[in-house]
Amino acid sequence: MKKILLGSILILSALTINAQNKKKKDREAIKKMCGCYEVTFNFAETFNNSKDSLYKPSKTKKDKALEWAELVVDENNKISIQHLLQVGNPSNPHIVKHWRQDWLYENTDFYMYNGDNNWLFQTKPKSEVKKQWTQKVYQVDDSPRYEGSATWVHVDGKSYWENTTDAPLPRREYTKRSDYNVTERGNRHEITNYGWLHDQDNRKIIRETGKEDVVIAHEKGYNTYVKVADSKCKAAQDWWKKNTNKWQLVRNKWSEVYGRNTNLSLEQKVDNKPLYKHLFSKETSEEEQIDKAIESFVKK
Repeated sequence: MKKILLGSILILSALTINAQNKKKKDREAIKKMCGCYEVTFNFAETFNNSKDSLYKPSKTKKDKALEWAELVVDENNKISIQHLLQVGNPSNPHIVKHWRQDWLYENTDFYMYNGDNNWLFQTKPKSEVKKQWTQKVYQVDDSPRYEGSATWVHVDGKSYWENTTDAPLPRREYTKRSDYNVTERGNRHEITNYGWLHDQDNRKIIRETGKEDVVIAHEKGYNTYVKVADSKCKAAQDWWKKNTNKWQLVRNKWSEVYGRNTNLSLEQKVDNKPLYKHLFSKETSEEEQIDKAIESFVKK
């Protein structure tokens, strides 16, 4: 009996150590996406499913930029990374607050995109997200974008995370297209010897209540993040230090909104301006102003 008990203890101990080592590898992989990168954005429409003879595929897009990924939160069960684009004249660059990605361990609460600026709140059982990391991606104004949960995989010298989830149209599309309202994003984040890769297999979907989804086209995304010296992104680092307090207030307000744990619908514009224009304004800097601006976009 003692031998059986001792054996069980040893097995549990080994499993605990393996789980801790696995989680440590996961956290190391996520944090390897921080730093200064030369980024190449590549997007191409691949398959056309549209039955409209006048359908025109999106043009192939290729852009380059310098991007700083700042480690904002580094906790045992949460890692938050803020991306900042550094563009224009290298001697006097312009800084653009870009997307943010939060990684939560064994998260059970989700805001799942459902088209037309609506997110459905869902709770998953703990058993479904065991040992998984949720990636929550936010817009430039820290409003929701898309999120999904999956397991980081470390095998054959590779570290990667894959998930498929629904999302709003990307900026390169929603200013030009209105013939679909959901992007189903197949995301793969892989740590590489040059930095990391964001590999995407996307579907462009028309979603209408009471009808089956219609896929009008497929799209390939292949974005490479090549690591360079952090000093190349000094302007972005300085910008973040100067503006970090304001954006902490923005995140605080959004956390309160998300904490309501109910379906979320947002206005496209208020006073004829999208939210990011309100928040990027120097006139919106105090907590009360920020809270009021965000709340004005939340549909009651």
